[in-house]
Amino acid sequence: MPFFAEPHLAARIFRVTLATLIPLPLFFGASAAHAVQVCELNGQSVSPANGSTTAGKTGLMRCKDGTTGELQREQQVQNGVFMGLVRFYEKGKLAREHTTNAKGNMQGRAREFSPAGQVLREAVYDDGQERGLVRSFYPGGQLRRATFYPNTGTGPERAVVEFTERGQMSMLRCGEAPVLAPVADDAKLCGFTSGGASQVDLFDARGTLRSRVSYLAGKRVRSQEFYDNGKPSTLDETTGNQRIERSFSSEGVKRRETVWLLAERSAIRQREQEFSEKGTVVRDQRWTPAGEPLRDDSFYLNGQPRSKAVYSGAGNARTVEVTEYYDSGQRAAHGRFLAPSRNRQLPIGTHQRFSEKGTLLAESHFDPKGRVTRERAWDENGDLQRDDEVFEDGSRKAFTQ
Repeated sequence: MPFFAEPHLAARIFRVTLATLIPLPLFFGASAAHAVQVCELNGQSVSPANGSTTAGKTGLMRCKDGTTGELQREQQVQNGVFMGLVRFYEKGKLAREHTTNAKGNMQGRAREFSPAGQVLREAVYDDGQERGLVRSFYPGGQLRRATFYPNTGTGPERAVVEFTERGQMSMLRCGEAPVLAPVADDAKLCGFTSGGASQVDLFDARGTLRSRVSYLAGKRVRSQEFYDNGKPSTLDETTGNQRIERSFSSEGVKRRETVWLLAERSAIRQREQEFSEKGTVVRDQRWTPAGEPLRDDSFYLNGQPRSKAVYSGAGNARTVEVTEYYDSGQRAAHGRFLAPSRNRQLPIGTHQRFSEKGTLLAESHFDPKGRVTRERAWDENGDLQRDDEVFEDGSRKAFTQ
């Protein structure tokens, strides 16, 4: 099925296509209990469900509501084959029209109309596939959407432009070359001219600026979204093989920034920073070009470090060394973990915790399997309070040499 901008339009065209392929009583089965269609061809009664009534005949079949006599459908028949013009009516007014080929597929121009006769959609089909520019309109006649479909293949649309009822552009997707003329100058809008990257403003139905995008040779290189107050909400910018995403509060303060390394078919995160409501850094993460975690630092609002995590090694031998801090900047804890995967960390070696004065308060020893084997504790004066050997079942006893 072709792509449609409006769901109700898609449903209506879908019914049009089915009507050329499915016997009439089945097609109108949902309303059969309320109305019976009466069809005639060249003055003779026919039934589209009974091929013998139309066999060998040529002309325009007309179907009416059996109760009201209201015209509902017209369809050309050529030597017994439903081929040519097809029209559907609603309350006596033309609602849709198209032509079909011998296979029953839509061929040539197809249009939809409002009750007032205004064209709501127009397209050209080639054996059931949309080709070239497909346009849809507001009831007042203003262009709503234009979509370009290539002249070969069955792939998705290549370029799209949408407008508000005010006539302001609300969405743009560029193709590999300019294809939207004459409805939009995408040679300029999509940066295909020699003037460098374009700048396009996009608006909502109220006329409020919602985004500002830039294209170069059909590729989007910059996109900025805005809040109702005009402040930027997001900024997405690509330069070379690097892409930077930024998000902002409604007051215009940057809250997050992510840097990506663009590979052939993927994007690898390289750095991500989080910021407080006042714009100070509260977290800073970095990754290797291969996407492995490199370090993860967090900060208090006063600017002092909260924690630092430094990764090293590779594969199952990969480790992370973690240090925690008091808001005074004094070290609070330190330990090392095996980090064979991003979601699993295993404590190893010696882990220590300190007082704000720097006095060692506690120490735990872990074996290579992450099991604690010894725990010691000191008071604020540095006097040893406890020294226990810890066993696999969690029991313990005083450690002896």
